[in-house]
Amino acid sequence: MAGALIGSAVGDALGAPFEFGPPGAFSARFPTPARGVATEMCGGGSLGWEPGEFTDDTQMALLLAQSLVERDGLDEVDVFARFRRWAEADPPDIGVQTRQVLGSGLPWDVAAAEHFAAGNRAAGNGSLMRTTPAAIRFARQGRAVTMDAARRISALTHGDPAAGEGCAIVHEVLRVLLEGGDADEAVAGALAHVAAEHRARWARVCAPSWTPVEATESNGAVWPTLGSALWALRHSTTFEQCLRLVVDLGGDTDTVACVTGALAGARAGITGIPIRWTSVVHGRVPGFDGRWELPDLHLLAARLDGNRRARPYEPPASQDIDAAEIAPGIWAADLDGARRSDRDVAVISLCRTGGRFGHDVQRFAYLVDDDSNPEIATVLADVLDDIAALRADGKQVLVHCHGGASRTGLVLRAWLVRTEGLTAAQATARVGARWPHLGLWNHTFTTALEEFQRRTR
Repeated sequence: MAGALIGSAVGDALGAPFEFGPPGAFSARFPTPARGVATEMCGGGSLGWEPGEFTDDTQMALLLAQSLVERDGLDEVDVFARFRRWAEADPPDIGVQTRQVLGSGLPWDVAAAEHFAAGNRAAGNGSLMRTTPAAIRFARQGRAVTMDAARRISALTHGDPAAGEGCAIVHEVLRVLLEGGDADEAVAGALAHVAAEHRARWARVCAPSWTPVEATESNGAVWPTLGSALWALRHSTTFEQCLRLVVDLGGDTDTVACVTGALAGARAGITGIPIRWTSVVHGRVPGFDGRWELPDLHLLAARLDGNRRARPYEPPASQDIDAAEIAPGIWAADLDGARRSDRDVAVISLCRTGGRFGHDVQRFAYLVDDDSNPEIATVLADVLDDIAALRADGKQVLVHCHGGASRTGLVLRAWLVRTEGLTAAQATARVGARWPHLGLWNHTFTTALEEFQRRTR
């Protein structure tokens, strides 16, 4: 669930600086992955976004999500009221159609319909971009319920039923992906339940043979937005590849990447999204208090998935172990030792911290100190690649988990295996000699390290 929600926000922030730009601009600026101090979360664009800052796409999604959680289901009156309050706060980025509907002064149940009836174009991608939270919330209730919810939420601002049918397809695809299923099979199942008058057009853009060059509208319309997202999903194996493909399409890059990020994040899971992107995603919702960061999105995803007892995490105090250099430029500490380390050090956090430390660079990796790490090899590779890039940029790098023992020890040992060619046993001995806090109780970490050694060699 977190992969879909956070992937959507990541895609939004990644695409925002390239909005309305030409095709290929992303790869022209970043021909290879940028893992060091400066990453592809570059900020800028016509509206001057901060690096990692999300746009109206995620702002509206968060309003929808909070309503679903606080009202324990879909309350269209409440959702519309939140959208209207947001629009009245004059957000820097808001779609023309959405602004017109929310600013019409008409009630929630007629505003979008009358806008469409007046002859206005109403099949933009503005309802598609925000629908991921509802897809998560209704996924467990099956195809019929989730597709119906998608249409109802879309109709709050988009009177053209074609937009609602697109949202319904996304809901079903996300439902299947979250269950570990196949996207194309989900599309085929969803199309059978799309309204007959819209089915043929949606079938064309959702077909495996369709490509973005066949679009008959700009990708600000709902059809090419979803078609492009599915195309990128089919032509990639990782989240990073998928997002690079769609941002390179140009045009409405934030929204297309937002929708794609939800699908790719549902497929890859949170561990498949690069930590250099998730660690910096953030933003505010005009008209509402508070700043959103990665821990807030994790918490929201848990609540959308039905965990009503989920609360903001406040980590207990650690032993406050001073940082120690384990290898050239590579340091270890526990949670509180890392928190008070020099602000110029790049920190790799392998546990929940309750928030940022205030360092110039801090990356958060999703690693649990038990046997429930389904993609440990992916996480380990992502962390080590970032460490290497940060070192190449001249940064001292500090690795920590809560106790500085097991997760920290795994990364330190893997670093020595990679950089010095040590065996897993040799790396364990080296780290243990320099870091007496090393913990070896997690046998899945030992197995992962031995497998990493085999692949590295």
